[in-house]
Amino acid sequence: MVATASTAPAESKYDRRSELMSIDRSKSGIKGLVDAGLAKLPRVFVHDHLNFEIKTVPPPADVKIPLIDFAGVDVNTDSTRRVEIIDQIRSACEKWGFFQLVNHGIPVTILEEMITGIRRFNEQDPEAKEKLYSREESKKVTFNTKIDMSQALSAYWRDTLTCVMAPNPPAPEEIPEACRDILLGYTNNVMKLGTELFQLLSESLDLKPNHLVDMGCAEGLYVMGHYSPACPEPELTMGTGIHTDSGFLTVLLQDQIGGLQVLHDNQWIDVTPIPGALIINVGDLLQLITNDKYISVYHRVLARNVGPRISIASFFRTYVQPENALRMYGPIKELVSEDKPPIYRETNVVDYFKFKHVKGVEGTSALAHFRL
Repeated sequence: MVATASTAPAESKYDRRSELMSIDRSKSGIKGLVDAGLAKLPRVFVHDHLNFEIKTVPPPADVKIPLIDFAGVDVNTDSTRRVEIIDQIRSACEKWGFFQLVNHGIPVTILEEMITGIRRFNEQDPEAKEKLYSREESKKVTFNTKIDMSQALSAYWRDTLTCVMAPNPPAPEEIPEACRDILLGYTNNVMKLGTELFQLLSESLDLKPNHLVDMGCAEGLYVMGHYSPACPEPELTMGTGIHTDSGFLTVLLQDQIGGLQVLHDNQWIDVTPIPGALIINVGDLLQLITNDKYISVYHRVLARNVGPRISIASFFRTYVQPENALRMYGPIKELVSEDKPPIYRETNVVDYFKFKHVKGVEGTSALAHFRL
């Protein structure tokens, strides 16, 4: 039995871990709970520790994450326009860590079908999803409910299909048939866009265009397709808690329901969905190698009483394998000087992600642990 917020036993008798494991063993995800007639939020999803001191208030009309139009970015078409776009990227990464991108080159039909594919996967017969339900990090394709098994023991209101798509993608038959073709097509487009973004980011840092690509920033891609059914008590839980992204760069596709918020000047700012747009944000490792020039900022996703909310997050991050422990990342030498000494010590992705996993998703940024 899964305890609800109103029927939960006294705190001294409540075993949160057992409740989380019960949901895990069911392998049916949140959608399974909803399909079974859930009317009250299960206790494991209630975030008693949530910090609501930072209120969401309507910001001034001109306070919104930057919108960048990629039209004319090709250097062979208009070098002046490319310089303008690079300046906009630099400003957005320095001040916000986030921006929305339009005219990025990925057809709207592909974006729409990607969202449809994730919905189709989650709304198929439960048996088709259960065989993928796993938390084994060695698997390239998994499905599960988002649970932070660190000290927080938090469950979030979303089910997630995770696919490690680069540098060594899974065999096509390992990818669920419900979204196989569109996932392969979409990620091919995202990889091309990512390479272009890293080239522009390199230029914005006054580096050679291929500097970040040559460092391996664009070689690894984790894709997470999130599905959040309508929540009966959205004010008690979160779709995703307050966090920063671990990797170098994230490309996010979201539907029109919204819910994503970015922390800016100690204020939660709604990221209003724009049809055909992609959301780009800086990750922790990009902040580390740029020596705090570009910032990885806190963001969260609110639960909603409408849905399903669907989003697809594509994370550019080095594949976490033992052989990558030899590849060290620290502030880029061209970005440090006597006036701007290194802020972080070198680390490798294996140690970085290991620390972040132990620390947990929510709370303070893992970057603080690596400051000199």
